[in-house]
Amino acid sequence: MESVRHDGRETAYRRTDFGDGEPVVYVHGSGGTHQLWVNQYGRRANDRPAVALDLSGHGESEDIDTEPGYETLAAYADDVLAVVREVNGGVVDGNSLGGAVAMWLALERNALDALVLCGTGAKLGVTDELLELLESDLDGTTELLHGTNLLFHDADADTERVSNEAMREVGLDVLRRDFLSCNAFDVRDRVSEISTPCLAITGEHDQLTPVSFHEYLAENVPNCQQVTVPDAAHLSMLERPEQWNDAVGSFLSSV
Repeated sequence: MESVRHDGRETAYRRTDFGDGEPVVYVHGSGGTHQLWVNQYGRRANDRPAVALDLSGHGESEDIDTEPGYETLAAYADDVLAVVREVNGGVVDGNSLGGAVAMWLALERNALDALVLCGTGAKLGVTDELLELLESDLDGTTELLHGTNLLFHDADADTERVSNEAMREVGLDVLRRDFLSCNAFDVRDRVSEISTPCLAITGEHDQLTPVSFHEYLAENVPNCQQVTVPDAAHLSMLERPEQWNDAVGSFLSSV
């Protein structure tokens, strides 16, 4: 792992040099770490270097003291932008909360060349059941999220383990902050301002951020394509990596 210092903290990232093109910076979602992108930095997903980071308070990155919501989203955006600048990247691929951070960067910083928005949406709501579990029950939270057609549709045990272990390692406090920040996120009135070429992609069975969320992005972001990965749910990049990598690689080669 490498790291970059910015805004008084260290943000850790892992880089794999698969090609000579502009690096793709991968941003995990709520309760995740860079390890959720193992099928992107651990294999040749496309002809570009892969850089997967840990947001503040996740994995090997130092934590922050921010209120859930846009204060946290802005801090996470600073993490991503610091890594993008450090590795001379310009393509950001964000999953779920990471997709919200990527859209925030495109809207507020105009610092990106292309966006991949995976399992995300212009608005990210959280159910009352999940919010209640997040108050005090880590086991209940992870069990709920790993139910059928939420994070996964029909993943094998090893794939589910990567997600489950990451979530438990992050812990309930950071997980709660992540989901509360998702719950506050709503840029439906601004997505038409995103001029960056964009791909909206998720699994066909994703109930956390359904296919309709991605169709909305394709209809309202001026230069946005939409792809649905069959036989997958929210973490389609883990569950169906070959199909996911092919779709994203095709998009990147077109921009």
